[in-house]
This record gives sequence, C-alpha cells and structure tokens, in this order.
Amino acid sequence: MSSRNVYVVDDDDALRHSVEVLLDVAGGFVTRSFASGEAFLDQLAHLEAGCVLLDLNMPGMNGLDVLLKLQQLDGRFETILLTGQGDIGIAVEAMKSGAIDFIEKPYDNRMLLNALANGFSRIEDREREASAIQSARDGIDRLTPREKDVLLGLIDGKANKIIAFELDISPRTVEIYRANLMDKLGVRSVAEAVRIAFAAGLVPVFPK
Repeated sequence: MSSRNVYVVDDDDALRHSVEVLLDVAGGFVTRSFASGEAFLDQLAHLEAGCVLLDLNMPGMNGLDVLLKLQQLDGRFETILLTGQGDIGIAVEAMKSGAIDFIEKPYDNRMLLNALANGFSRIEDREREASAIQSARDGIDRLTPREKDVLLGLIDGKANKIIAFELDISPRTVEIYRANLMDKLGVRSVAEAVRIAFAAGLVPVFPK
C-alpha cells in the first residue's frame, strides 16, 4: 500500500492530538482525526484503506456501535480499540466482532505502534491476495473458450487423448491449445496453471 493511513476516532481532543504527535514523530503515517463515530462513518466512502484507532466510550455511537457498522459497510480497515480501565469484557466482545487489538488508556507508545504495525501487515497481506486473484482472473480472461475447455480437462487430470476425444478435436490440437494457454498464463507446468485457475475462481471450491 502506498501510505499508512491512520484514523483516530475519539471525542477527547487531547488524546487525538497526542496520537497525531506520536505518529508524526514515528514517521511514515498519514493521520486524520474525528471527534465522533458519526463523523468518521460519514466520511468512510472517501477514505483510503487504513487502521482505525477507535475509542470505546464516546457520546452518541460508542466504539462497539461504530465497529459493527464498519464491519457491515467496508472491509478495508483494521480496527484497534482504545479502552478505559475495566473495559476488558467489552474489548473482548469487540475483538469477537472484528477488532484486531485493544489498548488501555493511557496508552503505551510502543504497544500502540506495535498494534498499528500488525494492522498494516494484515492490510498489506489482504491487498497482495486481492492483487494475485485479479492477476489470475486477468490471465484466465485472456484464454479462448477452447483453451479454457482444455484447461478444465487438465484440471480433471485427463490425458491429452481423452480431452481430444471429448472435445472432438485431434490430440495435436489439444497440445497446441495447451501450449497457448500456458504461454498466456505465463506458466511452465500444468500444476501452476491449475493454481491460477483455482485462484481465479474458474473451478468452484466447495467447503468440506
């Protein structure tokens, strides 16, 4: 990801300022603050993926309300709860609802930075996976219908002769389609081609 966006959602002006100063000194973060959960959610559609530092106890929508709404609306964010002492039970509930960590106030600088590092690692993993899936789909989209038919035959473990018989073409033509599809997918083995087909969703995966 290009920038590490951190969204501080807390009604405490002093806390928002202290987090902004900490992240400015740490470097590499783009920080934006919101004084309420409602203000944050109002801007959600315009925000880039990032980590949300979310206060649990706020007037209006509390942190848990905002977290649940965020999970429904947008999966691009990782949420870290900022909690008061004695809020452990609610913090655990929040983690069951999708928060990745909680930090008690007054927060420890190192703990906060470590939690953010974990959050951004998750976001980057997710973006890499999404990029790989899109790349696989792009590769499959470059195949002709006949090349896809041959690939599906290979996925089923069928020999060239069987594929040729089923498609009513010659084994030599199957070899040509096979060479073409592997070239288009940029792979050297059938195993690699099969992995791309699964990543692209060409073959439905049924849960056990």
